[in-house]
Amino acid sequence: MPIRLDVVGIAVQDMAASLSFYRLLGLDIPEVFEEEPHVEITLEGFRLAWDKVEVLHEVYGGWVKEPVGHRIELAFRCDSPGDVDAIYHRMVRNGYRGHKEPWDAAWGQRYAVMEDPDGNLISLYA
Repeated sequence: MPIRLDVVGIAVQDMAASLSFYRLLGLDIPEVFEEEPHVEITLEGFRLAWDKVEVLHEVYGGWVKEPVGHRIELAFRCDSPGDVDAIYHRMVRNGYRGHKEPWDAAWGQRYAVMEDPDGNLISLYA
């Protein structure tokens, strides 16, 4: 039996801050989860989950080194190049850190990179 990707998990220090970022990015995450230690939503074909670092310490029996920044890469496809620009600038206006402003990539996509509250680099493209 082949395996299949089911869940992509993100380790977070502050659940409310992380969910706020991903909500503004455009994900439909109910507002009632800010204090939960584990949150997940179903997307197209898999689940995206957020776990507080304390939960992951229990799951893995502690970590030798605390995870810091860009430990995953999530790339969100936007409907148009204009949407890449609009989403990037909306996020920056709301106080989130842009890592690389929108540009026309050599491989033919409009691309931009944001930082989530835990320092993960999040790509936007069309």
